[in-house]
Amino acid sequence: MHDEYPAEEPGGKEARLDALDARLHAAKEREAARNPEIGEAQASYQAGNRVLAELIGGIAGGAFVGWVIDQFAGTAPWGLLVVMMLGIAVAFRSIIRNANRRP
Repeated sequence: MHDEYPAEEPGGKEARLDALDARLHAAKEREAARNPEIGEAQASYQAGNRVLAELIGGIAGGAFVGWVIDQFAGTAPWGLLVVMMLGIAVAFRSIIRNANRRP
């Protein structure tokens, strides 16, 4: 095993790190070839997180902006309800647009 690495000399550490990096890269390539669906699963996971974030952001952002409008305009609860519905509509529009986008 010690024959794979050069002796400790100036630059010996770098050569060992380069050899380790090459072995790690080769192992990652073999794993990717063996399990190609892992990339698809990761993409699906990210898409699901994006949908969840847009839904929560639309509802929470709309509710906050509507609440602020209600506080200054004295229109409670209509500002909250209207702007929150607009936030939900924008979130759904964004989700549908992302779903129709080609990978």
